[in-house]
Amino acid sequence: MEIYLVGGAVRDRLLGRPVHDRDWVVVGATPEEMLSLGYKQVGADFPVFLHPQTHEEYALARTERKSGQGYHGFKVFSSPDVTLEQDLQRRDLTINAMAEAENGTLVDPFNGKQDLHQRILRHVSPAFAEDPLRILRVARFAARLAPAGFTVAAETLDLMRQMAQQGEAEHLVPERIWQETRRALHEQSPRTYFEVLLQSGALASVMPELYALFEPPVARPRSTGADSSKRGDMALRTLTSASSLSDETSVRFAALAMALEPTALQAFCDRLKIPNDCRELALLAIRHHEDVAQAAARDAGALLSLLDQVDAWRRPDRLERLLQVCEAEGRVRTGADDFPSADVLRRALAAAQAVNARTFVDQGLTGKAVGKAIDEERLTRIQQLITTA
Repeated sequence: MEIYLVGGAVRDRLLGRPVHDRDWVVVGATPEEMLSLGYKQVGADFPVFLHPQTHEEYALARTERKSGQGYHGFKVFSSPDVTLEQDLQRRDLTINAMAEAENGTLVDPFNGKQDLHQRILRHVSPAFAEDPLRILRVARFAARLAPAGFTVAAETLDLMRQMAQQGEAEHLVPERIWQETRRALHEQSPRTYFEVLLQSGALASVMPELYALFEPPVARPRSTGADSSKRGDMALRTLTSASSLSDETSVRFAALAMALEPTALQAFCDRLKIPNDCRELALLAIRHHEDVAQAAARDAGALLSLLDQVDAWRRPDRLERLLQVCEAEGRVRTGADDFPSADVLRRALAAAQAVNARTFVDQGLTGKAVGKAIDEERLTRIQQLITTA
């Protein structure tokens, strides 16, 4: 039995990055041997075991053979006869197909270390084309490593294009697309994920609504007057801006998706089963970003109305996320380093929230009269705020 550290831990150590998770491959062992040593088996598709002390994953060396369409269309073969190189060969990128022996020796049959030095994301073998999920994974790794100078190898991008043209990406299940996309939104350069998908041709299959933003220029009836290609660029720039303002998935998603029409957004979210918090925030941004952008020039009544429309009283946390989305868009649109309207709305909300319904109940008001009195007092306090600003 031989045990090797594999994949991301080896790659990140060579890159000088923190290693958070470690995965291991066991060569020359059977499931029975692993169980006898106290490992706990998990997963039914292939033999993976948890270490009895560290609980890290130890997988028996295996090979895979294409047996159907999509991510699940594989037959897995595991045996003590499967070599380490055979196991590494089934992996996606050369930089992920390295292993480290227990004595520290690097095992690198596909020149992953060289590709690390050259900053290239290159597929290991033609078997890459058998798994459409790898298109998304390559795009996500590009989003992670682009700031360090990594690019996708020309031959890998060509292979991804062939896969897209053959309809492989259409077999991806919505949950996996969203899972990879959500993770990509939190990489160092999230826009690169969508750029690589666009370059590979896969964006049209997995996210046709976003793809429409990048089609050849076609005039569209938008308040910005922007054509589709400019809307695509604006969406990516707004995503980049939002990434510097917030780590929230919903904020980053909404910053990207606010370039869509409401019907396109709903179709996009329905098909990929995107969480409601992301959907709701994006829809609010689409409907109210212009009102938010002009808040600094609006009167007290307009500010109170906007706070009502976005349900700021019950959802102040969502208002804050909306302001971050709008600030990201505003900074890109104007080129300014600040966004005064966000601060105006924050202060208006704070002033209005200071109104206490108990005050009016104690005055003998009831029912609708209380609500009316609250609105009037909120309006007064926002007006005072504007006057003294």
